[in-house]
Amino acid sequence: MANPIRILSLFLISYLALFTPTACSSNETDLISLLSFKNSVNDPEGTLNSWNETAHFCSWIGVRCGRKHPDRVVAISLSSRGLVGPLSPYIGAIPRNLSQCPNLVYLNLIDNLLSGPIPIEIGSLYKLQALGLGDNDLSGPIPPSLGNLTSLFLLSLRFCRLTGEIPESLTQLHSLTYLILSLNNLTGTIPSGLFNISTLNTIEVSYNQLQGSIPDTIGLTLPNLKFFQVGYNKLSGAIPTSLSNASSLEQLQLTDNVFTGPIPWLGRLSHLRGLYIAYNPIKDDINFISALTNCTNLQKLNIYENPLLGGSLPWSIANLSIHLVDLVMSRTQVYGKIPSGIGNLLGLTRLELFDNNLEDPIPSDIGKLSSLQELNLGANRFWNMLPSSLGNMTLLNYLYLQDNNFSGNLPQSLSNCTSLLDFDLSDNDFSGSIPPEVVGLSSISISLNLSFNAFTGAIPIEIGSLTNVENLDLSNNRLSALIPSSLSNCLSLQRLSLEGNLLQGEIPSELSALRVWFQGDVPRIGLFRNMTAISLDGNKELCGGIPELNLPPCSLITSSRKNSSSLRKVWIPVVSGGVFLTLLVCLVLVLYRRRRHKKNVAYRSLVVTQFTRLSYRDLFKATDGFSEANLIGSGRYGSVYKGILENGQTPIAVKVLNLIVRGAFKSFIAECNALRDIRHRNLVKLLSVCESIDFQGNDFKSLIYEFKANGSLDKWLRRCRTRRI
Repeated sequence: MANPIRILSLFLISYLALFTPTACSSNETDLISLLSFKNSVNDPEGTLNSWNETAHFCSWIGVRCGRKHPDRVVAISLSSRGLVGPLSPYIGAIPRNLSQCPNLVYLNLIDNLLSGPIPIEIGSLYKLQALGLGDNDLSGPIPPSLGNLTSLFLLSLRFCRLTGEIPESLTQLHSLTYLILSLNNLTGTIPSGLFNISTLNTIEVSYNQLQGSIPDTIGLTLPNLKFFQVGYNKLSGAIPTSLSNASSLEQLQLTDNVFTGPIPWLGRLSHLRGLYIAYNPIKDDINFISALTNCTNLQKLNIYENPLLGGSLPWSIANLSIHLVDLVMSRTQVYGKIPSGIGNLLGLTRLELFDNNLEDPIPSDIGKLSSLQELNLGANRFWNMLPSSLGNMTLLNYLYLQDNNFSGNLPQSLSNCTSLLDFDLSDNDFSGSIPPEVVGLSSISISLNLSFNAFTGAIPIEIGSLTNVENLDLSNNRLSALIPSSLSNCLSLQRLSLEGNLLQGEIPSELSALRVWFQGDVPRIGLFRNMTAISLDGNKELCGGIPELNLPPCSLITSSRKNSSSLRKVWIPVVSGGVFLTLLVCLVLVLYRRRRHKKNVAYRSLVVTQFTRLSYRDLFKATDGFSEANLIGSGRYGSVYKGILENGQTPIAVKVLNLIVRGAFKSFIAECNALRDIRHRNLVKLLSVCESIDFQGNDFKSLIYEFKANGSLDKWLRRCRTRRI
């Protein structure tokens, strides 16, 4: 994605011969126009304090004058200054303002809080070459008068709230090089005349509501095209075959449209770095990948969720660029085997082949991918043993092998994967004992899921090394013997599932520190037939049982749970007589410490009563897949991304909780509670909360704020907490 601020900065350096005079005669028209603009906006950071008559306006912050006309304004650069208010017509109205600055060639107001419509008078700045108004809170349509700016080479209006159609008049901008209109709510079609502006280097119109098709001649009429990003729209039709002639193309992003294919032969695009065609109903053969072996600079290939894309996985995939970092081919109809040469892709950090029809064997060569951080082979047709070479992936954070038919013992070499955070082997046919070295990987903090296999023997005491894990699922195996007391070391547990095993004995007394809380159907057999032998106080999510317990019917509890999104659903199953109460309790435990439960109740109340819920997919789309280009900042407990909701009307800031870090959930709840009561002019409004599951099945929590540049939520909250102390 092109960075408009960087492009504008380079333009200012490269194309403008700027001069700041020590003494010159002031031009009254420019002076009055600048002061009028100052008076029309709110300037909380004091950027415009220097804009006064004690100094020549050519020395004011953000103002530059030209060499040829040293007393005339040629550039205004006020990006990321926190300016608030309407975009004043004093930027362009005739005759009272900057339109009387005939030398103005550069106007950059990107990343402020300017609001209202774009003044039509801007179209009177005939010499303007660079116009950056993006990342503001603008509204209304793009004025057709911008088509008068025939010298314009850059137009950046991204991440605003613009509506309406792209004006046909923009096709008159024959010098246009960068057209950046993404993250708005534009409708209609892309004017066909834009595809005849041969100077275009960048077309970014992603995240709008655009329809229609792409002209088949695009690769011939736009010979300088490098970035073509039209994802997350409603575009349809075939992918133009002429794109194979766009020899300068570096990024081709067609994600989440209605393109039907076929995928052109792109082997001549030697500069191609990113190809994104996920979420389309493309009907084609996967063999198009063979042509990409000539794209020696390719770094990212994403064809996720193309259910009509099929064929045998070509062996040529092993000959893709050595620079390839991301290879995502999940949820297609691809079948066959992973080629043995996959280990040639030494730069891979992410390999996703989830939910296809791939079969054995997994080549041992895969262990050469020593840089891999995520491997997802789940939901395929693998049935053999895992190659021990997986243990060579020492940087692996996420390993997903669920929903296959893997068999045999779990390789002890996996104990070398000391960076693992999330490990899912569920729904396979692994057997033998659980290797102590594997289950004791202390790095695992998100989840360890070994459920629905055929593991036997005792639960290794090394499981106590999982001090940071939040989800531990060993259910539906053939595990026996006692529950190890070392589980008491797993103080971060939120969910523990041991049901469907052959465990014996009592719950170790050491586990009492974990403060269990139960949900589900209370049996009516064994000890549960005698109400004097049991105590269920404080477990409000239990149901059923003998009448003397006065618990509600499970049908009512089940129904009410469907309306609760913040409580995990865990069941106490009915078992045969003679099984001790402690064993029943072991079958499924949800381990909530009482103070966490209280915080969850407060959080749940806050979410349900005040905010509209958003899904992970909503936020994924709003932030362009949580791309680095939209990253505002990061800290110990999470990262903040800019985005815009699918309705195109709401710029947002998404604070994503880093579930890997212990204490992050506590911070999350504290922030929710603080935001219920505070009001501050520099504090953004909390719009919503998302507690969902990401595309890999991981828990996902985030806070969604109204986007406000230069706001500082964290600083305010720290002051708030300090006052309480």
